[in-house]
Amino acid sequence: MSSPSPNPNETSYISMSPTALASRGTDDASLIGSHCQYPPCNQLDFLPFKCQSCSQTYCSDHRTEDGHECAQKGAWATRRRLAEQAKPSLGGHKPVRDRDVLYAKPCAEDTCKTTIGTSLVPGVHCSACRRDYCLKHRLEEDHDCKSKPPLGSARASALALQQAAITNKATSALERLKLWGASKKEQYKDSRAAKAVGPNGLNSKGQTKIAAVNTLKKTAKGDGKIPPEKRVYLYVEAENETAKAKIPKGEFFFSQDWVVGRMLDSAASSLQVQNINNRSDKEEDKLRVFHVEGGRILDFGEKLGTALVSGNTVVLLRGVGAPEDLIKV
Repeated sequence: MSSPSPNPNETSYISMSPTALASRGTDDASLIGSHCQYPPCNQLDFLPFKCQSCSQTYCSDHRTEDGHECAQKGAWATRRRLAEQAKPSLGGHKPVRDRDVLYAKPCAEDTCKTTIGTSLVPGVHCSACRRDYCLKHRLEEDHDCKSKPPLGSARASALALQQAAITNKATSALERLKLWGASKKEQYKDSRAAKAVGPNGLNSKGQTKIAAVNTLKKTAKGDGKIPPEKRVYLYVEAENETAKAKIPKGEFFFSQDWVVGRMLDSAASSLQVQNINNRSDKEEDKLRVFHVEGGRILDFGEKLGTALVSGNTVVLLRGVGAPEDLIKV
């Protein structure tokens, strides 16, 4: 008597019918069978069984995964579990998937002791409070959803506050620079001119500026390949709140044909300031160039020969936003 055909949804093996055997290459299914593919056995069986994990055929004695030492043991059970989890869940909630729950855990309802995240009880994820529940507590009213803050909301609030603090710091830094540029501009010129002229007295205003630039030319560093007639000599500083630098300030020369963006890259490298302008689209991450004498943020595309002259001071700062065109202190 042949064995009854097992339900393919309940066992890891299924019985192969004569029709299925006939499809394997013979017109008379009653005259053939299939050899058991378990090596120690190799018995000819006219109604063999097919393993749903490794897809090979076996006799009735070796039809189970343990019976033939299946090389892919458990593959059938895994496929079945994933198929069950993919089915729509009652209540309109989505079932908890493998990537959502990596291990068994208790239902998120405090009074419930049901373990979810198993093949029999996969659990249901609530998108409102972002927690996982058993079937009994899957509905929002069953787990008092409104009283539970969504998981991760505290972190999101903390990040928002942190970002606001960064923005306020950058804005404050810009305002301080504008005030500093207005009140200290002449002081910078005089102090540098004093170094150039010496203790015997100051020259006229024009001579003072020339003397300061001449001193700057002697100390400034830059690319030696830039022709002297193309050089723009600048004082460069890094704002200490938003653009922390290992070297806070320096004196450099750049080509007047360069755009501000290229000058910024070179200056940031020289002062050892972190520069991720080319790797981030967020304005709070971008370094900007503030022109002290002009009292404004320079656009990355402006040419140095148009925006700056030798002896000017520029400051690198972060997170202040795009340039405010034509606004000066």
